[in-house]
Amino acid sequence: MVYELIVANKRTGQIFDLSTITTEVTYTTNRTGQPGTLKFTLQKAGQLDYLEGDEVRLSVNGQLIFYGWVFTKKKDRWGKIENTCYDRLRYLKASAVYAFYDQTAESIIQQICADLQVDIGTIEATGYTLPEYIKDQETSCLDIISEVLEQVLLNTGKIFVLYDNGDGVSLSSAESMKVQISLGDGAYVGDYTYTTDIDEQTYNSIKLARPNEETGRADVFVTEDSENMGKWGKLQYYAQVDEALNDAQVAEMGAQMLEYYNRRLRTLTVESLGVPGLRAGQMVYMHIYQLGDINLEQWVLLEKVTHKFEQNFHTMTLETMELG
Repeated sequence: MVYELIVANKRTGQIFDLSTITTEVTYTTNRTGQPGTLKFTLQKAGQLDYLEGDEVRLSVNGQLIFYGWVFTKKKDRWGKIENTCYDRLRYLKASAVYAFYDQTAESIIQQICADLQVDIGTIEATGYTLPEYIKDQETSCLDIISEVLEQVLLNTGKIFVLYDNGDGVSLSSAESMKVQISLGDGAYVGDYTYTTDIDEQTYNSIKLARPNEETGRADVFVTEDSENMGKWGKLQYYAQVDEALNDAQVAEMGAQMLEYYNRRLRTLTVESLGVPGLRAGQMVYMHIYQLGDINLEQWVLLEKVTHKFEQNFHTMTLETMELG
């Protein structure tokens, strides 16, 4: 495994190869809500000169892994510099207000990127049109996009992933991001932690409120699972829905949300040998037997991926989304 870490000084045009002077490099991606993040530590040497805003590229065996910009530098008295870099999704953290009517999720993403002058890569059609989405208080555009994609999930059952593919902000369905690799017993995986809980993202009662101008009060729709309420207690999710939705649409939304959230959450954190190019939002096939109460043998969606590069050694930590 050979990695190449390059920084380009915008002011002078100089290009510096940092590969031999870095002591540790980590690259982290999250499925939602965060830009791709590259962190590296180096010892200042020679004529090395770069500033915040300069371009950074990380390649492994000739494959581009990260393209972004320096955002933070921390230097101690001994010349050790800790650097934090982000990809294009960092620029989507700008705050804004928006109102969208009868627009697809992909057109909303394209409009936001155009407004912020952020390059656009490959955008996959979601097949869902939002009847209305209004954000009248300044909110991070990345959060706005996350909320829009959550609506796609609740209304279609499909997960879409926003990421920077190196050429621009891209959108792909998780199903289309399957990686033909198998991880598990005897293949890449070292240590792992299997977690089950009902503490986070588990709800057995869905309460949706729809504004009603005529009565001045909200129409309330409740969908719940009495059996699981008996097991776990009442775990309620509350949300306000669009006034334009009819009764059937709100009821269907509640049913879909209950189907998605009404389960004991199973997640897995895996320490593994590194696979260049693997990122959050992709799906990999995992096989780990006698994993607590289940034998895992299925495609899993990666919630967070952290790569660590040290000299000629590459490891990674994988955190999965809920194991179905």
